[in-house]
Amino acid sequence: MRIADEGYAVTDHYPEIHPDNTVFVFVSFEGPDRYSLAGGLGVRVSELGEVLARQGYQTHLIFVGEPSAEAHEVLWDGRLALWRVCQEISCHMRAGVYEGEQAKLERFQQVVPSLILERIARPAATTDQLLVVIGEDWHAAATMSAISDVLYWNGLRRRAILLWNANNTFGFDQINWARLAFTCQIMTVSRYMKQRMMPLGVNPLVVPNGIPGRHLEPVSDELVECFQQQFAGRLTLTKFARFDPNKNWLQAMQAVTRFKALGLRPLFFMRGGVEGYGHEVLSEIDKLGLRRCDLRLVNPAPARFLEAVAELPECDLIFMRFFVPEDVQRLLYRACDAVLANSGHEPFGLVGLEVMAAQGIAITGSTGEDYAQHLLDAVVLDTDDPSEIVGSLLYLRSHPELAEDIRRVGGLTSRFYVWETVLQKLISKLQYLVMTENAVFRGNNRLRSSDPPADE
Repeated sequence: MRIADEGYAVTDHYPEIHPDNTVFVFVSFEGPDRYSLAGGLGVRVSELGEVLARQGYQTHLIFVGEPSAEAHEVLWDGRLALWRVCQEISCHMRAGVYEGEQAKLERFQQVVPSLILERIARPAATTDQLLVVIGEDWHAAATMSAISDVLYWNGLRRRAILLWNANNTFGFDQINWARLAFTCQIMTVSRYMKQRMMPLGVNPLVVPNGIPGRHLEPVSDELVECFQQQFAGRLTLTKFARFDPNKNWLQAMQAVTRFKALGLRPLFFMRGGVEGYGHEVLSEIDKLGLRRCDLRLVNPAPARFLEAVAELPECDLIFMRFFVPEDVQRLLYRACDAVLANSGHEPFGLVGLEVMAAQGIAITGSTGEDYAQHLLDAVVLDTDDPSEIVGSLLYLRSHPELAEDIRRVGGLTSRFYVWETVLQKLISKLQYLVMTENAVFRGNNRLRSSDPPADE
């Protein structure tokens, strides 16, 4: 249970969280293995865990991992530990982390609490370290409550802060919200998500998602110039998203049709997923009379990608039916006239932020994209009307200096969302929880020598 609910006295002196006295644990269905990557969650926990390890924190990542890999693997000079669970089930279900989901979920809930207790919590307690456990999304909700119970029964709950983070609304109907809020501090990634969750009887803390620092590296000017010369006289757009109605694919296609009717010769680079809704998107393309070319490549370099596009017949849309490498993706973000990240429901909107980091022009929705400000660092849509996309881009075409300002300011905005900066936000929230939960752990030797030790 949360310590604030137990009535412990709060003192005036609190240790500061730092690498010498704090251990982090992430509990997530997804993880860094290719087997475990199904969406943004695996990327999130992998990148955040790596940043914590680089900054000196002992960090553990528990996830449903590759069945043929080691169950316990240590990286970053021992500071990052990977714990792969459910391998005895995964070895019979090779399609990925969500195949056999229910069986894995039951096993996950059984093994993770005891693993944390015996292999992580007890060793941390012997050295008076604070244990911070962060559960991700609905698969980890019941497990997080069970972790709280196990720590409480073994006299270790005051030595831990438990948070459960919502990256989206998937599985909310599977969660016992009263129990989760009693055992953990709830957290989410945007103010929009906070407002979506408050009717459930919870009031989450907000810590945004982040991007790795490498995304701030400039895209090659030479490649950008080659792209723009190759497609001179055309309006170039791109969209990377799952095939999902919330991603507003139909709005994007209808906007392309209207650009074509205006004689702007649009060229739309699109990359979707394997979802069934993709059939509806492709059917809409046919109904609108748009000419589509499918492009299949294997891990192309940017130069090879441009060559392959040049070999295609004249078309309005290029459907990239392959895994698009990051350097090709960032070239499209930077060199296209705009990137359509126009979701109708977006818990955070990582693509828009990645576009800004590449100094592209992101066209976002107006839900969880807290970072986006209309005509300052992005184009922010208020409706699902394709004419709003068309009108916004026509305005930028007649005000090229504003378009350049958006690219520049967007690049500056993205710097506030690198993982190192997001980590500062997380630590500040944890410092607040240290106070409200009166957590017991070793103090920071940089504090005043008169500070008393934490009460047992």
